Amino acid sequence: MWFDSHTHFDRFVEQDRLDALLEKAMDAKVSQMLAVGGSEAANTLSCNLANKFPDMIYASAGYDRDMINSEYNLVKLEQQVLDPKVCAIGETGLDYFHNQNNKKEQKQLFGENLELAYRYKKPVIVHSRAADGDTLAMLKEHSSRMSICPGVLHCFTLDKSCATQLLDMGYMISFSGIVTFANANDLRNIVSYIPFDKLLIETDAPYLAPVPNRGKENEPAFLVDTGLKIAELRGCLVEEVAEITTENAIHMFGLEKRSHYD
Repeated sequence: MWFDSHTHFDRFVEQDRLDALLEKAMDAKVSQMLAVGGSEAANTLSCNLANKFPDMIYASAGYDRDMINSEYNLVKLEQQVLDPKVCAIGETGLDYFHNQNNKKEQKQLFGENLELAYRYKKPVIVHSRAADGDTLAMLKEHSSRMSICPGVLHCFTLDKSCATQLLDMGYMISFSGIVTFANANDLRNIVSYIPFDKLLIETDAPYLAPVPNRGKENEPAFLVDTGLKIAELRGCLVEEVAEITTENAIHMFGLEKRSHYD
């Protein structure tokens, strides 16, 4: 069985495709998924899905960098974080790729999410793009206060030096379908460097569909293609990748081990 540690369901719900998508995921043995929050609406949907599919979907809640363009409500976010279905904070983080002019605002919001993660002892799901130095500095401060796994750098595309720093801080590293892309040789070289007990995999659906489905809308069932590539790069059985990354996700998110893993 597989665990998709990062997927967005809003588009599938809007398209009335959720049931078919989940059935296809189960056929591919992707039996558990983390429905990622990032806005008030996404957080609500995440919790609703976790309540509707309690043995399959888990929830996170947070405010990502796009929320700086709106009047976000931290009191409301804290209420959502307190939902018993929420097992992580996020996604949240820094992204300077398109805009270098709002770094201060991004860091403030990221810090507020990290503070919630510390207060409620939940792992944080981190996005980082073109912001390596600031991301690592803030995560280092955060990890020094956490007695549990501080979180995961999702959709990892950074370099080996950044990976080393994250591992030293105790963070997990999650790979997406990008590892299957033809132009991702540098990233593939890092896959075998990550200790197995620090490795997660994800789809980031509906984005970043792996080869052979690149160009299509991504979905949890396609997680297996990423797992196959990681097994190839690590020189191990694909069943080992499925088992270990699932156990890692269960441990990091603080979930009980379900009977269908026995």
